[in-house]
Amino acid sequence: MIVVADNLQVTNRIIEQALKDMDPVPIQDLVKQLEAAGAEAIDVNSGPLPRQGEEKMVFLVETIQQVSRLTLYLDTVNPRALAAGLRACRTAPVINGFSLEPAKLAWILPLAQEFNCDIIGYLLYPGGLVPAGANERLDVAVQLFQAYQEAGLDPEKLIIDPIVPPLMWQDGPAQAREVLTVIRLLPELLGFQVRTVAGLSNLTSGLGPSKKRLHLEEAYLAMLAAADLDMVLLNALHPRTISIARACQSITGSKIFSVVD
Repeated sequence: MIVVADNLQVTNRIIEQALKDMDPVPIQDLVKQLEAAGAEAIDVNSGPLPRQGEEKMVFLVETIQQVSRLTLYLDTVNPRALAAGLRACRTAPVINGFSLEPAKLAWILPLAQEFNCDIIGYLLYPGGLVPAGANERLDVAVQLFQAYQEAGLDPEKLIIDPIVPPLMWQDGPAQAREVLTVIRLLPELLGFQVRTVAGLSNLTSGLGPSKKRLHLEEAYLAMLAAADLDMVLLNALHPRTISIARACQSITGSKIFSVVD
């Protein structure tokens, strides 16, 4: 499984300002820290990029590639900016991502075919709502895969995100357990070894920084590993989280989290 750093996002004020000023230094400093910490890929969450979207996405990609060769997961709902970023990538990127939302099916999904790259599909209803349980998520997975196939895309390039729920939701703990079931059942349901990814920080969204938050993420990380998750988005600057990822790899014996020792 691949550890994907989710630290590079426009909600980070330092990154937001660097992008506004087109200043590469803060971005490159962060990328170097993430790679040194053990990240194997970087999620480039640029937000919607309503202004100068193409220029800013290209700036981000080129800025990162000047100091790192890690795989980039390009994360924006702006299809033109996304296309520009994909063109700027020197190595195969990952599109993060699409769902059953009509606009994403129409504008984001075709980019995976045009650039022949991996793409993450979210298990969300067309309106953006999160399915409540495992059965509902699996129903969405079937619909998502059908739309994916109808677009003429290679199943081997699909990655599914079952959507980790915040524990603060009324049914958050129950949904978190359902996600583990979904990860285990997806390959059998779809008929091939579909890859999966999960955003670990979603689990504690809204709880604020605390030791308890980290403990919850660390416990769930081990549970995701046991469910055979293929990729995880997490805060790569938390040394203990990375340490637990390494421990999971040792216990499973299947390179669940292939972080450099």
